[in-house]
Amino acid sequence: MYEAVYSNVIGHIAKFSNVKVILNGGQKITFLRPDGYFTFHEVPAGTHLIEVSAMGYFFSPVRIDVSARHRGKVQATLTETRRSLTELVLEPLREEQYYEIREPFNILSIVKSPMGLMVGFMVVVVFLMPKLMENIDPEEMKQAQEEMRRQGVPSLTSLLPGAGASR
Repeated sequence: MYEAVYSNVIGHIAKFSNVKVILNGGQKITFLRPDGYFTFHEVPAGTHLIEVSAMGYFFSPVRIDVSARHRGKVQATLTETRRSLTELVLEPLREEQYYEIREPFNILSIVKSPMGLMVGFMVVVVFLMPKLMENIDPEEMKQAQEEMRRQGVPSLTSLLPGAGASR
């Protein structure tokens, strides 16, 4: 039989009803009594692991060494901090966070997105292209326009290989 106390850090006795103490990953399970104690009966000699399952809180698992030579001698160690315990008082390390905190609004996240980059590129093209066209020589501009008129608008049939041969 092994008996230990559960710390009153969590609060009211009403919360004790949903606190589960697990030995060796579910080999034995017990619940807290209203006074905050729990008991495991007929624990064999050797090394065991005690875990506490309490909604909203995280507990460090406790390694228990039950002596085979000295009946009733038990040594407990917290696995998270490797601290040896003189008496087994289980206290939560922290409160559990079940929800992810939403990231605040950031204007840079919009600018960095693919859609923001495309819009930024198009704005640059719309405002920068007329400035570039002003710097072109007027004769070169007329030559380019005449060349475009001679070529005409390319049709889909001229772009596809073999499409014009079927006529």
